[in-house]
Amino acid sequence: MKTRVTALLGIEKPVIQGGMAWVAEHHLAAAVSEAGGLGVIAAASAPPEVVRSEIRKARELTDKPVGVNIMLMNPNADEVAKVVLEEGIKVVTTGAGNPARFMKEFKKAGVKVIPVVASTAMARLMERSGADAVIAEGMEAGGHIGSITTMCLVPQVKDAVKIPVIAAGGIGDGRGFAAAFMLGAEAVQMGTGFLVAKESVIHENYKEKVIKAKDIDSEITGTSTGHPIRQIRNQMSRKYLSLEKEGAGLEELEQLTLGSLRRAVVEGDVVTGTLMAGQIAGLIKKEQTCREIMDEVLAQAQELLSRKEA
Repeated sequence: MKTRVTALLGIEKPVIQGGMAWVAEHHLAAAVSEAGGLGVIAAASAPPEVVRSEIRKARELTDKPVGVNIMLMNPNADEVAKVVLEEGIKVVTTGAGNPARFMKEFKKAGVKVIPVVASTAMARLMERSGADAVIAEGMEAGGHIGSITTMCLVPQVKDAVKIPVIAAGGIGDGRGFAAAFMLGAEAVQMGTGFLVAKESVIHENYKEKVIKAKDIDSEITGTSTGHPIRQIRNQMSRKYLSLEKEGAGLEELEQLTLGSLRRAVVEGDVVTGTLMAGQIAGLIKKEQTCREIMDEVLAQAQELLSRKEA
């Protein structure tokens, strides 16, 4: 399945792995790249030298393209961008802001910049800023989300820009992949599906919660703060929502979740940890390698798309 995105990124399959904080490290990124997609290392709030180390470790595992996700609200974003340039990374995805301040240097170095967007206005702004493609992410996704569903967002973004559109949010099998392409996408970004990959380093407790999740098991916290997050419901999320309902302030809410993602990923705390996952978790029933996940998704998608062409 060759598209403008596979040509742009030098990859075999139009699948990008989401830049998930504490999850998207070198093992997972290298495995996705080796399987023909684009693996992505999440810089999140990590110190720049940790990001450099992750890049170098990934390159020990694969000679395929590997990207880096930069969270632009991270105080270390400027230093991370410098590491990206020094290490010769050629693909960057961005979130939580506008990458315009880095665009000149990235373009000079031949770095492809692909921001995550949650609206057509942001997609147009990113195109004007020089983005090479955009990731249109619907609110079905896990982690930080916007307010528009993937089904509605992707075709509107497709109509709004000329650069390639990558669909994200709620894509966990070949049916979702095929639907995204029918809506105008030229690649998909998957996050939740890779949480339970054999190469994923998250705690087994976290993986088990994703695999056992039902369709109604995700909920959104943080709406009152302006930074909504989708996660699998647990004691912590219920307490958070209760505090929001009572009108708790930002400081009290932040104290509740401080270090909670790390607790879930590293320590396996599925009670007071934050279990970021998308609504598609209800479709995920087994642990597979990244290659098996991607091959299964693409085989199903190709069959469905070929039926449509016939």
